[in-house]
Amino acid sequence: MAAWFWHDGKWTDENPKLVGPADHALWMASAVFDGARAFGGCAPDLDLHCARAIRSAKALGLAPKLDAAGIEKLAREGIGKFPPGAELYIKPLFWATEGTVLFDPASTQFALHLWELPLPAKLTFSAMKSSLRRPAPDMALTDAKAASLYPNTARAFREAIDRGFDNAIMLDPDGHVAEFASANLWCVKDGVVMTPKPNGTFLAGITRLRVMQLLRDAGLTVEEKSLPYDEVKNADEVFNTGNMGKVMACTRIDDRDLQPGPVFTKARDLYFKYAATQKV
Repeated sequence: MAAWFWHDGKWTDENPKLVGPADHALWMASAVFDGARAFGGCAPDLDLHCARAIRSAKALGLAPKLDAAGIEKLAREGIGKFPPGAELYIKPLFWATEGTVLFDPASTQFALHLWELPLPAKLTFSAMKSSLRRPAPDMALTDAKAASLYPNTARAFREAIDRGFDNAIMLDPDGHVAEFASANLWCVKDGVVMTPKPNGTFLAGITRLRVMQLLRDAGLTVEEKSLPYDEVKNADEVFNTGNMGKVMACTRIDDRDLQPGPVFTKARDLYFKYAATQKV
């Protein structure tokens, strides 16, 4: 897997060994990251992903020593190290090295990791209702893309895969649908497009916001609302948005089969037409 890494002022194509057993991030999870994409010579919303990395770091209490523009500049430099049009995942990371329970913000480190990761060839997936929930804002760092949130995501994935599904639908602490384990959730009923209203339990993703605006600009009605699980399960269409696959259709929820629908198709087409305008 071709990859490039930036840390401490230099690029390397070998995975650098950056964290040891004494480092705070390894044993106290003081780390945040973000994920952007480049494909076909484009890097959609790269600036927004870099800005969110800074926000996540500050939400945790880290003290980043570069700004979003600096991350974006490095990311574009890194993209140029791959063949033209390569499909990449772009991951800026911040973490702390010093401290016990409380870390020292002055010990904040930064690295950038880019690697070849093709967009999924399969545009459909199955999902089940997870037995696990997203945490409330007073329980975890839900307003950041914090590494500490992802063990729970991995548990939801494992549960789903063990039961023969690809993904999981996770509820919030109040019992409403929050999102898929790894992406934001959308459903359609009688032509109305719906997605869970942000309530602090999940990240309202950058791709989510982009697709929402594109659909509204195209004349569709899009509502952000609290969604009971049965409303999602009985919808005409269900799809997701996220950085890994951008827009993908859910074709099975629990024991119910669905088909990719016209709103999913429009959302995906609109997104990739937009992405094609975001040249590296």
